[in-house]
Amino acid sequence: MSTRIPFLKGHGTENDFVIVPDPENALDLPPAAVAALCDRRAGIGGDGLLHVVRSAEHPEAAGMAGEAEWFMDYRNGDGSVAEMCGNGVRVFARYLQRAGHVTEGDLAVATRGGVKSVHIAKDGDVTVGMGKALLPEGDVTVSVGDRSWPARNVNMGNPHAVAFVDDLAQAGDLYSPPPFSPAAAYPSGVNVEFVVDRGPRHVAMRVHERGAGETRSCGTGACAVAVAAARRDGVDPAATGSPATYTVDVPGGTLVITEQADGEIEMTGPAVIVAEGEIDADWLENAVR
Repeated sequence: MSTRIPFLKGHGTENDFVIVPDPENALDLPPAAVAALCDRRAGIGGDGLLHVVRSAEHPEAAGMAGEAEWFMDYRNGDGSVAEMCGNGVRVFARYLQRAGHVTEGDLAVATRGGVKSVHIAKDGDVTVGMGKALLPEGDVTVSVGDRSWPARNVNMGNPHAVAFVDDLAQAGDLYSPPPFSPAAAYPSGVNVEFVVDRGPRHVAMRVHERGAGETRSCGTGACAVAVAAARRDGVDPAATGSPATYTVDVPGGTLVITEQADGEIEMTGPAVIVAEGEIDADWLENAVR
């Protein structure tokens, strides 16, 4: 390990990330190291970590190297591995642009949730093709304290439970994962979104992200919310043949989600790099002991 390790800090609607460029996959980043880097008091601080690796150099992404040069090896803030992070993909693309690896226009990014199509617009917004939502059958319930709500089970490459409530304050502090049932619905845990209406095809949400707690934004969660809201409203683009667009307010800003007639979902929003520097490798080594 080198004496100092380059890093950047970025966010997408205030869902923030430590970015560690490592094209050749030379760094050892065990869960304890990721958690130390994402610690908001003793580390750099972030909801998660974006490990930037060439797909061909990572065993989990080598099979996607023909479609996407770069792999987003995403980790939650507690060091656990996650399948996908929608806001993270936008920030990942912004880093690639800043580093000169890509320019405005279209690119592909490999993730554990598959290859994602990305478009970097001239106005700065980034659009990510998030794939299709899966809507598993079966009733799901989420709870806060002594209150419970029915939730829509939506999978965006990672699992979500979407509950519509009267007031976002009913979600509580979201420090701990809201209990859900049945347990078999989410054997590896779940991201839980609490949603209120703001207007026609306009909702607001708060989210507990699995492995991170409440975050200021969740891209896959916003997509899950838009799909759940559309189905609640009786809107299904596959049936009508017309796309459906929902505006989703998150604590950190606004995302625009469009579900196309073929089921493909696109998410558009900002992505910002705010700082770059170097990690002291000796500090990191000591932090994980």
